[in-house]
Amino acid sequence: MDKVLKEISSVMLRGGRLEDAVNCGTIVYKGFRDIAEQHGFVPDLPSAEYGAEMLTQLLANPTIYSVVAETEDGRVIGSNFLWEGDTIAGIGPITVDPTAQNRSVGRRLMEHVLQRTREKRFVGVRLVQAAYHSRSLSLYTKLGFDVREPLANLQGEPLDLTIPNRTVRPVNETDLAACNQLCDRIHGHDRTNELKAAVERGTAKLVEYDGRVSGYSTEIGFLGHAVGENNEDLKALIGAAPEFTGSGFYLPMRNGELFRWCLKHGLRVTQTATLMSLGLYNEPSGAFLPSVLY
Repeated sequence: MDKVLKEISSVMLRGGRLEDAVNCGTIVYKGFRDIAEQHGFVPDLPSAEYGAEMLTQLLANPTIYSVVAETEDGRVIGSNFLWEGDTIAGIGPITVDPTAQNRSVGRRLMEHVLQRTREKRFVGVRLVQAAYHSRSLSLYTKLGFDVREPLANLQGEPLDLTIPNRTVRPVNETDLAACNQLCDRIHGHDRTNELKAAVERGTAKLVEYDGRVSGYSTEIGFLGHAVGENNEDLKALIGAAPEFTGSGFYLPMRNGELFRWCLKHGLRVTQTATLMSLGLYNEPSGAFLPSVLY
């Protein structure tokens, strides 16, 4: 224990590098696993190898800023990521090696990316926090974040449902303007680059109603978000999803009608979470599903 305390007494922060993927991915897996199992939940990531693959993608993405916490002898003990591709920045995943917990490493990693949001002049920054993790809730609140939505993480078998008068199809390049305008009407900002990346991956879907785009999703799952003029649009997107990727999708629990519809159709709550924001936030004027970022 004395050795661990000595190692983390002088922690340096530096930019992430692609060669950090294995170390950081293992810590992401262990960090989420330990806190989840302490509270009786299934970990978000299935293995350290999955964590390394995910971190490889994040570290290689030029629109995602990364910071790594390292001891003076070169041991990586944590990391954090800031998604900078759109008007609103998203934070996560932030993790600290379980052997270095409760030593303010997490606070330093958060303060570092928040300083960057000020330097880059982001109008707002958001994150999704695991509701059972009271320490992170307290930290983020102290750092200025406000609670905006209680979320349910839903998972289950694909529903294979169609909604009357709604047509679901892939988003193509010519649909981007209409989708972005819809997001802006509902949230007060668009998510242009996230949507464009989803179109390139082939995961983005939209809903048409009465001859217009009335909703879209980048995917129905952990990293995907969706917006719709009303709940029927989101039902159509959820009903048409071939799978609920990752640990499933997040649904605002204040939307009781949609929440009950999902439960009625066999989806189950795996955990709850909290959407938090700092800076610009508009109460949504339509239906939406946040990603693990916001």
